[in-house]
Amino acid sequence: ILPLISKSHHPRAIEAATKYFLTQAAASTLVLFSSMTNAWYTGQWDITQLTHPTSCLILTSAIAMKLGLAPFHFWFPEVLQGSPLTTGLLLSTIMKLPPLTLLLMTSHSLNPTLLTCMAILSAALGGWMGLNQTQTRKILAFSSISHLGWMAIIISYSPKLTLLNFYLYTLMTMTVFLVLNTNKVLKLSTLMTTWTKNPSLNAMLFLTLLSLAGLPPLTGFLPKWLIIQELTKQSMATTATVISLLSLLGLYFYLRLAYCATITLPPHTTNHMKQWHTHKSTNISIAILTVAS
Repeated sequence: ILPLISKSHHPRAIEAATKYFLTQAAASTLVLFSSMTNAWYTGQWDITQLTHPTSCLILTSAIAMKLGLAPFHFWFPEVLQGSPLTTGLLLSTIMKLPPLTLLLMTSHSLNPTLLTCMAILSAALGGWMGLNQTQTRKILAFSSISHLGWMAIIISYSPKLTLLNFYLYTLMTMTVFLVLNTNKVLKLSTLMTTWTKNPSLNAMLFLTLLSLAGLPPLTGFLPKWLIIQELTKQSMATTATVISLLSLLGLYFYLRLAYCATITLPPHTTNHMKQWHTHKSTNISIAILTVAS
């Protein structure tokens, strides 16, 4: 992924690639260190049989660092901002899979309290820091952080739900990134003028964003509902309430994106250049993904 990030030779891109490399290298070293600590105490190298509490803590923080869970999330928005939209798509979907696999394999031995705290912190920070962003890639980065919070909170109770949440999140994020890539949108101000380019696609983007926020009749509501149900079964109703309230922060900035995409139609007080209506056919994958999300 490093050549893909630094492909454009922009100083921002080089910086992003360097940040990405350093955090991932540090996290990998920590993973090795945790397994070494475990072997030191128990004589067992198998990653699925982590028993020593210290190595469990180190592994949890290392995986959180790889995923971009708060409080190790600072690299992620920066890296996403420095890379183009397609690379950003890879970074926020495919590159989350290996650390998530590690997390799933070791989920029974990890510390649930630590994971819950990290998850709530991620949902809170992902919501708060996304509020006054104007760059679409950064908004999507913070949305990714808050979604990761939802995944991390449930992993020690029901790993299958984490996977389901990840699949649906990937589906919706792919849709949003591909639509933004088709319309060449990097900032909210350009998003305001894209409605002339491809009106139907923008209308669909509106629905996808609402789905990403987790509003009821749409796909994004399903994992949230199941997670809340599972948390209440585990008698963690307060945790469920807190994380649900924190997802409202996310809803606010998704609504702002949706507002910029579809509701700022003329007659309007701001003067801006109209963009040409493009008649090229939209990618079939976008169509399928949009309907699914």
